[in-house]
Amino acid sequence: MIDPRRLRVLRALADHGTVTAAAAALHLTPSAVSQQLAALESEAGHPLLMRKGRRVSLTPAGDLLVTHAHVVAAELERAQATLDALASGTSGRVAVAAFASAITQVVAPALAALKHRSIELSVRDAEGHESVRLLLDGEIDVAITEEHRTTERFTRFPLYTEPFDVVLPPGHAARGPVDLASLADEDWVVTLPGNPLRDVVEMACAQAGFAPRIRHVSDDFRAIQALVAAGAGVALAPRNAVRGVPVAGVAPLRRVVAAVRRGSEDHPLIRAVLDELRR
Repeated sequence: MIDPRRLRVLRALADHGTVTAAAAALHLTPSAVSQQLAALESEAGHPLLMRKGRRVSLTPAGDLLVTHAHVVAAELERAQATLDALASGTSGRVAVAAFASAITQVVAPALAALKHRSIELSVRDAEGHESVRLLLDGEIDVAITEEHRTTERFTRFPLYTEPFDVVLPPGHAARGPVDLASLADEDWVVTLPGNPLRDVVEMACAQAGFAPRIRHVSDDFRAIQALVAAGAGVALAPRNAVRGVPVAGVAPLRRVVAAVRRGSEDHPLIRAVLDELRR
């Protein structure tokens, strides 16, 4: 019989790629993770892992077992939600991670409303790609993130869609909607590599026929706005993060969702938080 607790270890390894990183996510020692994986291989009766230097990849049997592990994890989340609903749990704490403008737009108002229902939100500022990792690792209950960051392991609930605007320095000639192609010779202020919003900017510029000349980088939109105001360049930013000038034609969009681990959406506390976030 396969121990479902060891399936959680296998999922963490698949998510993080190394025993050390999986151990950190699970708050275990690397030796404990290795022992659990060895025991799981014995239970499964198939080799599950292939080592490549410090990294570990999954065998076909390992990939297959991870797929089943996702299903088992969702059912366990659903079982816990059913038990909590049976106990009529209507008060407690729910951990939420969201990027700054989403905290302003939806999380803070939801927090204020939920306090009157004895539901406490624990809020963590995190970019969309980081909140997804936190959700996978079980460190939070709800992630506010971009729609394209989610996977089949999550149930997602649409919150809002916002366009990207062009942020221009004082005195720039543009006053109305801006054709991105007209900014091909400008210096640009963008987010750091790895931030999905940087991909949006680079793709939008590529569709306009040029690659942005990147001079400054920051993941803090207040810093981006300050740099643009100082004449350091131009930027493209989600409207709720920085108010700018509309893009001419079809503007890039950010579709924001609330994501939870599949199966946990029926938990009474999480359901109450999701309903309030959507409201």
